Amino acid sequence: MQTAATTIDPADETAWAGIRSQFEVADGFVNLENGYFGTQAKPVLAAFEGYNRLVNAETSHFYRRLYPERHADVLRRLAEFTGTSDGELLITRNTTEAMNILIQGYPFTAGDRIVLGSHDYDSVVATFEMVAARKGLGIDRVRLPLHPDSDEEIVGLYERAITPRTRVLLLTHMIHTTGQILPVARIAAMARGHGVDVMVDAAHSFAHIDWRFPDLGADFVAVNLHKWLGAPLGVGLLHIRRERIAEIAPLYGDVTFPADDIRRLGHFGTTPAGPVLAIADALAFHHGVGSANKEARLRLLTRRWMEAAAGLDRIELLTPQAPERSCAIAAFRVTDMPAKAVVEHLFERHRIFTVERVIDGGTGVRVTPHLYTSLSDIDRLIGALGDLAA
Repeated sequence: MQTAATTIDPADETAWAGIRSQFEVADGFVNLENGYFGTQAKPVLAAFEGYNRLVNAETSHFYRRLYPERHADVLRRLAEFTGTSDGELLITRNTTEAMNILIQGYPFTAGDRIVLGSHDYDSVVATFEMVAARKGLGIDRVRLPLHPDSDEEIVGLYERAITPRTRVLLLTHMIHTTGQILPVARIAAMARGHGVDVMVDAAHSFAHIDWRFPDLGADFVAVNLHKWLGAPLGVGLLHIRRERIAEIAPLYGDVTFPADDIRRLGHFGTTPAGPVLAIADALAFHHGVGSANKEARLRLLTRRWMEAAAGLDRIELLTPQAPERSCAIAAFRVTDMPAKAVVEHLFERHRIFTVERVIDGGTGVRVTPHLYTSLSDIDRLIGALGDLAA
């Protein structure tokens, strides 16, 4: 991914205060639940509001005469950002929709098997289960440890789940509950050796950590643009390698395009133009910060509270402590205290907003800072955790 011209020290609070000023966030609480969707930076929000006014004023004139080229320009920018071609990208409304297009359109035959993880996103797993029931497919599941010893351990778990009938393996690049980053490229290379396709759910890693689509070594990738890229709600992205497009049966079909044209898979009807147009502005803001700078800052914020929490009684970290295995998303639980009660305690007593998540058969609290999060916000969390551990 492209980076800013200058490196920003992740601990330089003066520099990050300038970036923080580009966000308008609610007063009265510290928001550490930014994994749901991202806050638009002020210039992105202003552009988005302008696009909505334009569309409202020009209506069909805009859609029929101007939007096709504007839409194509956004795709070209996304192609440059992701290291692909615009003919391999389809703008969707979110990752779940993109994964549905893939899963429901994939050429499964009865008896094929699928490998899923215990940590994969619920809606994606449910779609696989629905298709498996309808088409007579089998499902094998991998239970990933919260604290793996090595990449080799993770690759081995997935390889042992593969059978001669395995057709597809689902990988979640960054786990939505714990933030653990999987070695997707290594798992994908192993799977290819067994003749198994890999579908990657990269909803949380996109524009969060510094990577491009070819780095994953997978033919099918789905991401969200309204999470870490900071585009408006309602935009995701599907990547299918060009030579694989014709294999996918349309869920939202358009017969006016040839079989190898990805637009054949995206006939969604009349959809809002504003969120799509604002993708370009979100990309511009992201480039201004820089992918590497963004990743380093988010990782510093998370390492700060995780390192403090690791030394506290009653606090159990549910995210690997090796820096390369997570970034902004991390989770913990308090022994002898339900996660829901912890979330309420943090908000009512300390005005810190977090969220309860189902993790590894139990529950935990997910903590997710953002670029507008300050070191003092993190220190406030550290103090609250000390209160909980007392």
